[in-house]
Amino acid sequence: MLKQQKSFQIKEEEHKRSWIILDATGKTLGRLASEITKILRGKHKPTFTTFADGGDGVIVINADKVAVTGNKEATKLYRYYTGSMDGLREIPYRVMQARKPAYIIEHAVKGMMPKTRLASAQYKRLRVFAGAEHNMTAQKPIQANI
Repeated sequence: MLKQQKSFQIKEEEHKRSWIILDATGKTLGRLASEITKILRGKHKPTFTTFADGGDGVIVINADKVAVTGNKEATKLYRYYTGSMDGLREIPYRVMQARKPAYIIEHAVKGMMPKTRLASAQYKRLRVFAGAEHNMTAQKPIQANI
């Protein structure tokens, strides 16, 4: 009689977390955000388990140099609601890029993450910096080419 092989499931305490640096210079916003989401969730590893946190941390540098395709630079809007009557605010992409370039990537990645408690914990390991400098050298990050 054949013995059936058990499925491998990583436990969170067995997982060794690392940090990965991504350079956003010239990268398309959506494609970059999907790669970041994949790394945060741990889908880039063969030990991926849906219910365990096996992802790595991501450091994004040069967020102000991310690119968008087509006419999005002129037409894309970021909306939020202040809570008061007539409180809907709309900020164009160009203004947001000048004010808060890190928010653009954070917003795109958050929209691609699942809406669960686990994904919220994984999202907290995303660090986005507008320039080429970052303050995460203590984590010994690995440079990645994507």
